[in-house]
This record gives sequence, structure tokens and C-alpha cells, in this order.
Amino acid sequence: MEFTDYDTRLAAYAVVVDDDERVLLALWNEAEEGRWALPGGGVDFEETAEAGAVREVREETGYDVVLDRLLGVDSHVIPVERRLSDTDRPMKAVRVVYAATVVGGELTHEVDGTTDEARWFPLAEVADLPRVGIVDIALALWRQR
Repeated sequence: MEFTDYDTRLAAYAVVVDDDERVLLALWNEAEEGRWALPGGGVDFEETAEAGAVREVREETGYDVVLDRLLGVDSHVIPVERRLSDTDRPMKAVRVVYAATVVGGELTHEVDGTTDEARWFPLAEVADLPRVGIVDIALALWRQR
């Protein structure tokens, strides 16, 4: 399939782990049941992936972060029947993952967005949470750093 035959979505995410070995997650509300995700999401047309990651963390959690380093880039295909929008085109999701550190702000919940709540979780508890796949992918990249 040629690149003109499918949609592409660029997204950027941040793995934020504090000194107490807790990871910052946001409750994604676009599925039937909420699932925990990394703070992050779609990169706007005029912004860089780095700027998108920083903006998304602020919007979804209330925290200001600095990006420490690029952890990796992941991509996967979403077939037409799994798309959230009404379309006849599959989508390739390209996800850029950064390690980040909180430098300011205050934990708050996003209003009228794609997440409802932000919360710190001990890393050891993440495996028991209902979560989206990028959480496991990103934490594996973070552990390899």
C-alpha cells in the first residue's frame, strides 16, 4: 500500500517517572471503558514532536516538563474497522516517546479533552491497570535507557 492510500497520525508521549518510582498516567476517555495512557497525543501541524509532547503533558496533567531524551519511535497500523472516526482509510500511528521530568505546575485533570484524570502510579502496579498498548511499549523503552 502506498503512503497516499492511508492516513498518518503523528503523536508524542512522555514517560514521567518520579524519585519514588511512580509513573504519571492519564485516563483516556475515548474507549467504551477508560484506560490509562501516557500523557501525550497528536502533534499539531505547526509544532514539533518535542513541543507537542510538552504541550500534551501540560494539558492532560497540569505539569510543566522538560524532555530528557528521546526513548524511541513506535508505529502501528489501525485497520479501518478499528478507527474511531468514520472513514474508509486505515491509519498508521507514529508515536514518538520521550523521557521527561516535571519542572513545575500542579497535578490537575483535563477538562473537555480526551483524558479525564491524571494520577501517579507505582511502576509495580501498572501491569494490573486497564491501559493502552503504548504504556507497555514506552515503559520497555524507558527501562532500556
